[in-house]
Amino acid sequence: MRRKTVEKQRELSDPLTMRLPVEVLKDIETIAKTCNRTRSWVIVRALKAYLMAEGGDVLNVVKAREEFAAGLTHDLDDVLAEVDAILEGKAA
Repeated sequence: MRRKTVEKQRELSDPLTMRLPVEVLKDIETIAKTCNRTRSWVIVRALKAYLMAEGGDVLNVVKAREEFAAGLTHDLDDVLAEVDAILEGKAA
């Protein structure tokens, strides 16, 4: 029996095909069965957790590189001078 959700409909990608180590799939299926969820639900949750942690770090590096390439940077000496001014109470 599948659990119906009251969430708004999300846009989904085309289906993906992948091979997993057997022990990983077994764990996914055990979790899905125990939680009365689908394997897809478990996998999406796992991917979201990854994207919030290690994957998020990678995405932040990519974003920083893009900003640097676009010239959206600040000179370190200017930043340090502004911090000094704030610490000395001279900043607005």
